[in-house]
Amino acid sequence: MSTTTTRRGGEWLDSWDPENEETWDKKLAWTTLWITTFTLTLCFASWFLASAIAPKLTNLGFDLTQSQLYWLTSMPGLAGGLMRLLWMVMPPILGTRKLVTLTTLLLIFPVLGWAVRIQDPTTPYWELLALSFLSGIGGGAFSGFMPSTSYFFPRRLQGTALGLQAGIGNFGVSLVQLLTPWIIGFGMIGFLGGSQSMQGLPGKPATEVWYQNAAFVYIPFILIGAALAWTMLRSVPVTANIRQQFDIFKNQDTWWMTLIYIMTFGTFSGLSAQFGLLMKNLYGAGNPDIVQGAGASAQLLIDGYSVPDPVKYVFLGPLVGAGARVLFSPLTDRMGGARWTLVSGIGLVGSIAWTMTTLVPDTSSAEALRGDFKGFLWGMLAIFLFSGIGNASTFKQMPMIFERRQAGGVIGWTAAIAAFGPFLFGVGLTIMSPTAFYAIGIAWAVMCIAITWMRYARPGAPKVS
Repeated sequence: MSTTTTRRGGEWLDSWDPENEETWDKKLAWTTLWITTFTLTLCFASWFLASAIAPKLTNLGFDLTQSQLYWLTSMPGLAGGLMRLLWMVMPPILGTRKLVTLTTLLLIFPVLGWAVRIQDPTTPYWELLALSFLSGIGGGAFSGFMPSTSYFFPRRLQGTALGLQAGIGNFGVSLVQLLTPWIIGFGMIGFLGGSQSMQGLPGKPATEVWYQNAAFVYIPFILIGAALAWTMLRSVPVTANIRQQFDIFKNQDTWWMTLIYIMTFGTFSGLSAQFGLLMKNLYGAGNPDIVQGAGASAQLLIDGYSVPDPVKYVFLGPLVGAGARVLFSPLTDRMGGARWTLVSGIGLVGSIAWTMTTLVPDTSSAEALRGDFKGFLWGMLAIFLFSGIGNASTFKQMPMIFERRQAGGVIGWTAAIAAFGPFLFGVGLTIMSPTAFYAIGIAWAVMCIAITWMRYARPGAPKVS
């Protein structure tokens, strides 16, 4: 990384070198980390807002098919992946302060849009799709925020710093899924809109909700985050235009790490977006072998079985995955990332294989169905756990494999491609059975285990990391 000795308006730092302990401004580095982590959490909440809202749209009176609901939760992944390709080249061009401030302000567009349009069941499907696409702004931010933050820390702390930022940021997924069912239960401020009637589970009455709260609640925090970013952040001068940043594609390790990060973050983001719908369609009102009819006329076909409400469970997966990323990041600094990437891959093979046994529920009795659901839930949580471990370990590997400027670009690039996870998972679960899709996941994980061992983890590996 090359720096400049010219200070421009107080925003740009002079001769920044985090590897020099005597001159490294530790306070500024950690301040940058915490502010960008706060705003990144809001970005993830915005990105996954559709996944929290979509499973309940039909209960609110929206006339949408199962396929349309999958597309609503898939579109933010497509948009996020595309936008990350843009955001990945922005840190050297805009600098940390402008990048974080402007990105945070852009979150207002999808969040406010959802808050307004969710109140009208006649909202055209194309408008909902457009809001889902705009939600991708929150996903795109990751490929700008993470490389930008990496400029502030020495290599020995890269695993911890990036793991904390990404892991806590990932908690935004659980935040939006956990907060939504609570915040919609009461009116906030009258001018924000009236209540809606939401049809409950089979056999349960409709309830009064204020679903717009699920989006409105984030607006004040977005404004606070943007203000903090503009007033407290600084920028590291990095000499790298767009053409220079693309030299990462000449390095074969860029491609190997991309495949591996698809296994880890692609799985985390994909299942975070689809967990609720998958649960509903396998074990809830979306399975015609369990529930017949819809809305107030829905009837349970299996006596003694209680249909699970997805909103009570979906936050657990992202919570486990994000927690694993935070907790295992310091371990990757101590033990190296490649070893934990191997653990992640092996764990994913086992947990995916286990979960596959529960993807065709046994509807012969309530007892059998409850047993399958319990196995499904624990299997999914195990997948989230091992994907979270891999998310931590890969972000330790990349700063060790690549020189500093390239490492930032590779982090942005791999994050961009893996961000297509929600889109690919949504499309995959639409065009093929869950069992077939999960089998592809096992094959991918086996491939990544082999790459990690041969290239990074075995004794004498070309790039021990």
